[in-house]
Amino acid sequence: MAYEKTFTVRWADMDPNRHMRHSAYADYAAQVRLEFLADQGFPMQEFARLNLGPILFREDTRFLKEIGLSESIRVTAELGGMSEDGSRWRIIHTIYKADGREAAVVAVDGAWLDLSLRKLTVPPSELTAAFSGINRHTSYADIVRERKE
Repeated sequence: MAYEKTFTVRWADMDPNRHMRHSAYADYAAQVRLEFLADQGFPMQEFARLNLGPILFREDTRFLKEIGLSESIRVTAELGGMSEDGSRWRIIHTIYKADGREAAVVAVDGAWLDLSLRKLTVPPSELTAAFSGINRHTSYADIVRERKE
């Protein structure tokens, strides 16, 4: 089963067309990622202690159905891919309407940033293990990085 959270769409999430604004989909996906990490023992305070932060390289959203004000939505997180050392990852979020129809799919590709060095880094093994614990999306593929010489 995918990690998931349920939300009620707020007034602040709406646009002039009376449906959820495009950037709110990404906001809900980000909230689910942060809640997943916190539930695995990595709240923001732990990232601060580790001087580590998640960064995104790509965020892609496919919009499928409109979402309106005060609708209940369910947002899932599944692992779409990960490098062997856990330094790179892909998370696939599916946003469902209350009736179970898919409203959007948000795919993000990311990595971990050492906040002191301002360079990409390999995360602690506990964090890699936590990410490995997310259910795999049907499109899962290992992320293989070529080494620079």
